[in-house]
Amino acid sequence: MKIENIKPIPKYIREIIRKRDKQDFKGQDGQTRYYAYLTKNDGELVKVTVAVKNAVKKKIKNWYCKQVAVHGVNSSECFVKDMAFYYIGGFVVDWYSEGIQKNHKRWDYENCWGEGYDAGFDPNAPVINPEYALKFPEYKYSAADKYTYVDILNYLRFYKKYPQTEMLVKFGLSAYATSKIIVEKVIKDKTFRKWLIQHRNELSENQYYIRTILNAFKSGKPVAKLQKYENNKKQLSQPSGFAEIRKLFPTDDGKELLLKYLYRNDANLSSYSDYIQACNFLNLDMSIERNILPRDFQRWHDIRIDEYSTAKAIIDAEKRKELYAKFATIAEKYLPLQRNLQDAFIVIIARTPADLIHEGDYLHHCVGRMNYDQRMIREESLIFFIRDKNTPDTPYVTIEYSPKNKKILQCYGYKDKRPKADVLDFVNNKWLPYANRKLEQIAA
Repeated sequence: MKIENIKPIPKYIREIIRKRDKQDFKGQDGQTRYYAYLTKNDGELVKVTVAVKNAVKKKIKNWYCKQVAVHGVNSSECFVKDMAFYYIGGFVVDWYSEGIQKNHKRWDYENCWGEGYDAGFDPNAPVINPEYALKFPEYKYSAADKYTYVDILNYLRFYKKYPQTEMLVKFGLSAYATSKIIVEKVIKDKTFRKWLIQHRNELSENQYYIRTILNAFKSGKPVAKLQKYENNKKQLSQPSGFAEIRKLFPTDDGKELLLKYLYRNDANLSSYSDYIQACNFLNLDMSIERNILPRDFQRWHDIRIDEYSTAKAIIDAEKRKELYAKFATIAEKYLPLQRNLQDAFIVIIARTPADLIHEGDYLHHCVGRMNYDQRMIREESLIFFIRDKNTPDTPYVTIEYSPKNKKILQCYGYKDKRPKADVLDFVNNKWLPYANRKLEQIAA
């Protein structure tokens, strides 16, 4: 590809981007968003990244759109213009030349194209015309139009080396299509290919660890349970969080005993943490095995949580009115983090402790029976409810969000199940960035 061959954004591409941006980011003025489209440059397939923004200029609200990066499928360098990357702040676009930015800092790539390294200057931008890649003979059978992730050039490079990866994409397994381990096993092992096809629905709905998939294939055990085991193991090994549990199981053998126990009971570490907290509140002797590792975890979990809730309700009876008032104040403060745009899902904040109880009872998890109400009034974490837009009054998925760290602490559905892929995509790629931006506005 060559700089002199970079052409302006085609009108029809610009219109597609405008319509999609209006749908996905309605009302988010002042924020820079990114999209990408495929085209040809000097015979090479390239991805052009575009930055867009709504802003007021001379009292007129306008929509701005411009090219900021060009990456080639066969190139080790990229071209960049009016964009910089900061290690902490991420990508920043200069809008000074459009007249909608007062502060101006001169960059190396200002108002003209310059060269950068291929892995850089590549924001997470959805590709609006992936089918364009099929026009190239070498990618005709790549299934690029069915690839569901934004790193399409990386996929096509991988496809040229491993054409068999196209099979994974066509079966809805784009999440694993660029895994060398998975693709090489697909090539060598016919039985593994059949296993992937048999489990493609489950694998496509959830993004599992590669190690989990291989272990499930080898052992014949459920993928979801093995993934839960790996997640529990990962969380237990982290220095922050679940300190009380690590005190109960200080040795490696003890931790492995707990992990195997949770696997047998199909439970996660968060539920077990809630159980331990309830037991401690009730002053139970945790040196007794039937307390620390009850035979039927779910049954005894529910019993202890109910006992905890009853005891706590008695203690908190006098404080309830004050709690409701404080809770309502916090909910009102963070009301802008709710989202009800043109998505398949909406997000609402818990307005009262009773909302938490209703959510927990309906979905059979602990959000209404532990101290999430106290965490909320202390602003340690906020509870949001994900609803299907067609059934907005029916509990579906619950989120615990940290306003301090601007990240999601927990995201679970019915009986602490991991939500489906479309929900996770919405939560992580649409709502979370949206919520963080709103949080900055509240702080300002």
